[in-house]
This record gives sequence, C-alpha cells and structure tokens, in this order.
Amino acid sequence: MCGIVGIFHLSTPKPVDPARIEKMCAAMPHRGPDGQGVWTAPGVGLGHLRLSIIDLAGSPQPMASSDGRAMLVFNGEIYNYRELREELRAGGAEFHTDGDSEVILAAWQRWGPDCLPRLHGMFAFAIYDLGQRTLFLARDRLGVKPLFYAPLSDGSLAFASELKGLVAHPLLRREIDPLAVEDYLAWGYVPDHRSILAGVHKLPAGHSLLLRHDAPLPAPRQWWDVSFAERRKGRAADLEAELLHLLRQAVTSRMVSDVPLGAFLSGGVDSSSVVALMAEASASPVKTCSIGFDVQSLDETGYADQVARRFATDHRARQVSPDDFEHIDTLAAMFDEPFADASALPTWRVCQLARETVTVALSGDGADEAFAGYRRHKFQHGEDRMRALLPQALRGPLFGGLGAIYPKADWAPRPLRAKSTLQALGASSEAGYARAVSITPPELRDALYSEDFLRLRGDYRAEQPWEAMMRKAPARSGLDRAQYADLKFWLPGDILTKVDRTSMAVSLEAREPLLDHRLIEFAACLPEDLRLRRGKGKWLLKKAMRRYLPDDILFRQKQGFVTPIAQWLRGPLASTAREIASSAALARTGWFDKARLSALAEEHIYGRSDHGRLLWQLLMLDRSLARLGI
Repeated sequence: MCGIVGIFHLSTPKPVDPARIEKMCAAMPHRGPDGQGVWTAPGVGLGHLRLSIIDLAGSPQPMASSDGRAMLVFNGEIYNYRELREELRAGGAEFHTDGDSEVILAAWQRWGPDCLPRLHGMFAFAIYDLGQRTLFLARDRLGVKPLFYAPLSDGSLAFASELKGLVAHPLLRREIDPLAVEDYLAWGYVPDHRSILAGVHKLPAGHSLLLRHDAPLPAPRQWWDVSFAERRKGRAADLEAELLHLLRQAVTSRMVSDVPLGAFLSGGVDSSSVVALMAEASASPVKTCSIGFDVQSLDETGYADQVARRFATDHRARQVSPDDFEHIDTLAAMFDEPFADASALPTWRVCQLARETVTVALSGDGADEAFAGYRRHKFQHGEDRMRALLPQALRGPLFGGLGAIYPKADWAPRPLRAKSTLQALGASSEAGYARAVSITPPELRDALYSEDFLRLRGDYRAEQPWEAMMRKAPARSGLDRAQYADLKFWLPGDILTKVDRTSMAVSLEAREPLLDHRLIEFAACLPEDLRLRRGKGKWLLKKAMRRYLPDDILFRQKQGFVTPIAQWLRGPLASTAREIASSAALARTGWFDKARLSALAEEHIYGRSDHGRLLWQLLMLDRSLARLGI
C-alpha cells in the first residue's frame, strides 16, 4: 500500500525536475511513511511513497525490471503474485525480490496490457517501458485504489494517487468544474467521471491508459466489466457451496502479510462474515476493532462484542462522542474533493484504532452492492413490478402528480413518507433509482442555486450519467441495472474513496475480500431470488453463513455506519449551520442563493425539516474549497 506520482511529456521529451516529483510526493506523506523514491529519464519522472506490507526490505520503488528496460511505481496488492511468479519463472523470467511489484513488471514484459486480467488484487500502477518509450497507467477492476491525472500547459501529463499530489504541481489550474458541483450536491461525492477541478481526470475503475511521446492523449481503455446478463443454473445448495468456497478463497488470499493484520468488526453481516472466515483460517486469535457512539440508537458495539466472543478474537472497541465534529477540517484535508458521507468520521476513527495494533485490516465492504443488500434494492424491485402494470403514459401523470403534492413528511413514521416512492413510480426505472440514491433531489438543488450558477450548469443534471449507465448496463432486470450502477458509480465514488482516504490518512492498508472479482462475477449471475427474497437482501450469502453466525446477526435490521449529524447541526454545530450562507469560501463562488441557505439552516435548527445531510454537504463543500484555495 503506497502512494504514486509521475510526470510524462506527451510532446517533446523534456527533462523532468526530480525536485518537482519530490514535492508531489511530499504532499501525501501519510500514504508511505516507510520510504520514498524518485526516478527520472528524458520525458518522464516517477515517484513512490512506501507503506511496507510484503517483502519489507526487498522491494523498494520505483522498481526496475530484471533487464532494466521497464520501471514501475505501484499502489496496492496483488494477491495471486506467488502463483504468477511461478508461471513467469517457468517461462524464463528472473526474480530478485520476494514481493508482488517485480511480478507486475515481469507480467508486463511477457503479456503487455494483457497482463491486467491475470492480476488478482487492488492496484493503481504506472510502468514506463524504456524500449517502447510508453507510459502505461492501470487501475483495478472495482476501483479500490485511486488514480488522478491531468494534462498540463507545458505538454506534460501529471498523475498522483490523491488530488493533493497534483495540486502540488505549479502548473495545475485550480478552477472549479461547475458540473462537479452539481454532481456533488446530488450524490454527496464527486463521481469518477468528473473531478472538482476542471481538467483533472480520474482513471475509471477497470480501465488503463497507454501514453506515447509525440502522440495525443488517448481515451482510457476498459479492460474489465461485470455482466448481470447471464443466470447461473443449478440447485441452491450447490450455488451456496460454491459461494462459500469463493468467500473462503477471497478472505484467505487477503490474509497474506509480513506485518500485523486484523479486521474491522461492526457486528453486521458483512464484517462478521469476514471475521468468521478469518478465524477459521487463522492459527491465532484475529485482532478486531469496532467504533460505537454514545448515542444509544446509533451504537452497534454490542453486536460486535457478540461476534468477537463467538470467535474468540482479540477485540478492542472505542466510542466516538458528538464532540468529534471538531475534526471537520481534518476530514476535508483527507479527501481534497468535497465528500459528505458522514460515516467517514467513524470510519477514520476505526482506522485509527486498528492502526494502534495492526498495519493491515480486512473490511466487509462490497457485499451490499453485489448481493442486493440495500433497502433501496428492495424498493426498486417492487417498484419495477408496479411499473410493469401500467404504461408510462398513465404512470407519469398519476404518480408524478401525487408525488408533487404529497408532503415531504420528515417528521412522520417511515411508512407514511411516500413522497419519494410516488415520484419514483411516476418516472422510468432508471430515473426512479437515481432519485432513490441521490441525497438532494433536482428540484431542491435548483432552488438553492443562484441564477448565475444555473446558467453555468446549463441543461446538465447529475442524474443523467447514472441513468445512462443503467440503460447501457449488461443486465436483464431493473434490479440488475441498479446493482450494476452501484458497483460502477456509487462504490468507487463513495464507499471505496471513503475507505482509501481514511485508512491511508493513518497509514493503514484496508483490504476488501468481498470485492474479490470472482465473487462479484458470481453474484452478478445469481438468479434474482437468490440475491433478494421476500424483501430480504443478500439471501444466499446469509444462508451460506448460517453455519458460522446466529440469526440475530444475520437477520437483524441493517443499520449502517452512521453519524448523528442532524443532532449536531441542531445542537453544538447550530451556529456553524447558520454561518454557511455567509461563509467566505461559498460566498465568493456566487453559486447559491444566500437567503435560501439561511432559511434552510433555520428550518433545520428549529426542527421544521430535516436538512442535516444537505447542510453537512454544504459545510464540507465550503471547507474543501477553502483548502483548495478557491
């Protein structure tokens, strides 16, 4: 686990100043406290920050291939590197280290870009091939590891693991992309098809980029995708056995480490399943940790304690108190781009706790996306059945009209909060799901924006790329398309960004066994009723884990890793909520209607509406703009 940076001249191969590479590395020291390296050649420079996990002393980077004809910087882990090394050695490759970095180099020299499907793991890497005079950038299948890049005014391209690495380059323009603001207000994060800074790109998950001197910047090439278009046949019992085999394989492959290793344990199905399989495979007690809240309705540590006792783990727990809101600026610094998933705070806290005893921690992320575990999947499935009963020409006016006049009713019991359901039924399957996933609906965003910003945004709406992705998905049903979009849009943009930045902020490597691509591909081919049955998601996963976990863990209501931001913004952060409308960074932009922002804060503080998530979005946007110097 590391950080990488680089500069590549697309035009004339000008010299690269090593000091510039060093400055880009210095912007993100948390990603690699165990070592730093810089390498330059005509037209190219590579930098690396190392967090030592495998082959602690023997794999410094940038790393040269055994023949010196290729140079690598690599962030991540290749879990099948030992098997690949034996295959490559049988073909004549020579190795001088015991790590996975040299295996990537040998795989590149043997297979070129076709090496990527052979690599099982999480990664973002760059290889400069001195013979071909090319730079090859690649990102793993699901986007566990990040990679930003930007063409610059001197004809070069710069790349880095985090945006702060690019911002350290003096030629990077710090100009906000207004469409990214629209995206952020809708989703609470800036998705991978855009960056908060105009001209900065994120290499999409499952894509690569091959650059040549004296050639224009090409479009990224997709090298992996997941298909929901097929359905596995066979008895449920056989599929359950296959799933359990894949789960064990995914967990045990991620337990290889030359440093102390543990796991996050929330007490939910996913992290409990990972811990159960780790305990089965480990000769010593698994080190686990959990974070709770001193707000009882949000605290899950009792369930985590139950699982820890069941598997005799070496367990540690810590509570987060409401005064943790004091770390807002720390969070903004971690993410660079505005990021409003409030669970980032407890995620960072659990990473801090884990780092006290381990350097690697396994997490339970990914199962909800793969096995239809979100509540919105159940609603999408049911709404699609209702949509099939009435043509759009009837549904649109009927349910759309009812949704328009139905009150938002934040104060009402959940069954009576029907506004979003009515609006979803009046829309297409794709539009309905996009609305279900978004934080701030389009009509509220429109009301917040100033006239100047509305002109800047034009006809673009944040939901458009999401709906387009669902329409083009290799899928059979609305549920398939929803899960596909979750895996391709929500997962890398929100969940994996959160885990990467919060873990790397404390120099901890987080591994996600439930995102093993073989497991994801298997889940995508399952019949719908083995994913979602009688309104319960992750059906086959829970069935497979019943031999390990009790029903009160497997079938309790999903809670999630939440933060009491609504209470904070009515209590200790009330004055901060009121200041949002006049804050220096937001006010300078001229993007928002100040009177509407002030009214929003007052409505929330006095309990007339729950605008907690939206106010948190605006607060994090303000702090991020201030840090970027906008």
